[in-house]
Amino acid sequence: MGVRLEWDGKPQRVERIALPFQTVETINESRATRERDAGSLLRSEPSRRAPRNQLIWGDNKLVMSSLLAEYAGSINLVYIDPPFDTGTDFSHRVAIGDASVTKLPSILEEHAYRDTWGMGRDSYLTMLYERIVLIHELLANNGLMFVHIGPGVTHLVRALLDDVFGADHFRNEVIWKRTSAHSDARTLGGIHETILVYSKGDDWKWHDLYVPYEAWYVEQYYRYEDPDGRRFMSGDLGAAGLSGGGYDYVWKGVRRIWRVPETTMTRLDSEGRVFYTRNGIPRIKRYLDESKGQALGDLWTDILPVVSWSKERVGYDTQKPEGLLDRIITLASDPDDLVADFFAGSGTTAAVAERLGRRWIACDLGRFAVHTTRKRLLDVPDSRPFDIKNLGAYERQRWQIESGNGALRAYLDTILAFYRAEPVQGFLQLHGRKADRMVHVGATDAPVTIDETEDVMDEMAANGIQACDLLGWEWEMGLHDTIGERARRRGLDVRPRQIPREVMERQVTDADAVRFFELAHVDLDVRRQQHEACVVLKDFAIPSEDLIPPKVRASIKSWSDLIDYWSVDFDFSDEVFHNQWQAYRTRDEPVLATQSDWHEYPEPGRYEIVVKIIDIFGNKTTKLAEVRIK
Repeated sequence: MGVRLEWDGKPQRVERIALPFQTVETINESRATRERDAGSLLRSEPSRRAPRNQLIWGDNKLVMSSLLAEYAGSINLVYIDPPFDTGTDFSHRVAIGDASVTKLPSILEEHAYRDTWGMGRDSYLTMLYERIVLIHELLANNGLMFVHIGPGVTHLVRALLDDVFGADHFRNEVIWKRTSAHSDARTLGGIHETILVYSKGDDWKWHDLYVPYEAWYVEQYYRYEDPDGRRFMSGDLGAAGLSGGGYDYVWKGVRRIWRVPETTMTRLDSEGRVFYTRNGIPRIKRYLDESKGQALGDLWTDILPVVSWSKERVGYDTQKPEGLLDRIITLASDPDDLVADFFAGSGTTAAVAERLGRRWIACDLGRFAVHTTRKRLLDVPDSRPFDIKNLGAYERQRWQIESGNGALRAYLDTILAFYRAEPVQGFLQLHGRKADRMVHVGATDAPVTIDETEDVMDEMAANGIQACDLLGWEWEMGLHDTIGERARRRGLDVRPRQIPREVMERQVTDADAVRFFELAHVDLDVRRQQHEACVVLKDFAIPSEDLIPPKVRASIKSWSDLIDYWSVDFDFSDEVFHNQWQAYRTRDEPVLATQSDWHEYPEPGRYEIVVKIIDIFGNKTTKLAEVRIK
C-alpha cells in the first residue's frame, strides 16, 4: 500500500463534470482569419486554424473537468501558485485618478478563501487534492508540474503530491529567496518560498540551464587575466588518468602524454590559449566569458521579487516575477508546447508563455484577475490571438438543477431571496416585490431581451404598476441603451440590475453579502468619414458610487478615470465580441485614450458596433451602436 496522506473529509472520488465553454471575446484576431473560420462553419467544414490560447473565467475545478475531454494527457507544463496562508490572495491595488485603493475580494473570492481555509488544513488539503488529481489527468506523460507554495504548508503539500503523483515522481524542491533578510519576533526571518516539481512519467522534458558564477568562485578559480583583462582559469592539458590514452610528444621541452594532438597544441598556442606555469608546464586557458556558467541548482537567490517600483507590478500582493516563470517555462518546455496555470492571478504565467512562444491556458475565479491578465497579454509584442471563455449559461443551469432550483418557482424564489424581495403571485412577467418596486427575474440560460422587457412593461401598464427592477445574468445587445427611454415614453420606471455570479456559490447564504449592481451608463459618438468610422467616448458613470471610498472620490478628475480598459468590435455579427481595437491604462500611460483608431470598412452597408468597457473594479459594460457606410 505504501504511505498515504489521510485527513478528515478527504474525497473518495473527484467529481468530473464536463460543460461546454462559451467564447465571450476574441483578442488579436485578424479579419481574414475571422472570415475564413466563418466560411468554414457555413460550409460545415472544420476550420484549419490551430486552437487559440484560452483565458477562462471560472472555478478552476469545474474548468479543469471541462477541459478533460479535449486536453487529457496533452498539457506539457503546469505551474500553479495556489493561495497558501494569507487573506490577501484575492486583494489588489486599484488606481483611481491620482490615488489608489485596495480592492477587497469579491464575495465569490471570499467564499473561495473560506472553502480553502474555513476548516483549517483539512479544507485546504481537500481543495488542493481535487485540483491536483485533475491536473495529473491533464498532464502529458512527459509533462511536469510546478507547485509554488509557502513554507508553512510545504510538508503537507509534498505528501499530497506524493499521494497523487507517486513519491518516485518527485523531482525537485526549489527554494526561492523572495525577499531580503528581516527579523521576525522569536523566530528566524521568513525569506523564502518553495516550488515542488513532479513529473507524470519516468521521462520528462528538461533543458539544462546555467547561471553566472558567484563572485567568490570567480575570484578563486578565474584568478588569471590576459593583458586585455579577460579572466581565465587554467586547465590540465595532460592525459594522465584518462581512458583511451592520449598523444605522446615533446612540447617546448616537456614530454608527456597530452590530451590533444600536436597540431591542436600548436593552434592553441598561436591563439594565445596556452598558459605556462613557472615551471614551463603548458595548461589550457578556460575563459570566463566563454563559460556557460554554473549549472542551475535548487536554491534560487538571483530572481528578485516584484517590488513596489517594479515596472511589471500590476497591484497584486501575490504577483510573481516574470523572471521566475521565464526560468520555469524555459527549463521544462519547448516552443509551441502547452503551458497551463489554473490559479492565474495577475497573469504572469500566460504573459511569459506568450512571450516565449508557448501555447497556454490560464484560468482564474476572479473577474479582475482575468481582466488584468488580458491587459498583460496585450502588452506582449506580437501577441497571438486568444479567446476569453467562461462556462456561462451551462454553469448556471447546473447550479439551478443541483441546488434544487430546477423548478421555475424555486429558482425565482432563490434569486428574489438574495435580492431581498418577496415573491408575488398572479403575474406572468412580474415575479416579486421589493418596497414599492416590482421585480422581474431573467432566465439562467438566456439573456434578457428587448422583447422580454416589452412584455414586462405591458404587464406593468395593464396593472397600473409604475416601477420595476429587471434582474438578469446577461443582456441582449442594445437593451440598456433603449430600456430607460422606452419605459419613460410609457410613463414607467424600469431599471436593469446584474445578477452576480456569487449567488451560485453553495456557501453564500447571506443576502446582504450579495450586490446586484445597476448597469453603468455610457455615452459615445460614432464618427464617419468616407469608408471609415471611429468611436469617441463622451461619458461614463458607475451608478454604485459607494464602491469608491469618499477620500478617493476627490482624486477623480474625469469620468475616464473610472475606466481601466475599453475595446471595439466594429463589425459585430456572430454573438462573439471580436476585439479589433483597444485602449487601456498602465503605470507608464495612466491617461486613457477616449477616441479609437479609424476603422476602414471593405464595402458599403450598415454595420453594428459594440463597445466593451471594463471599469476600475473589473465590471463589464457593453454599448451597441451602428454606422452606415455609403
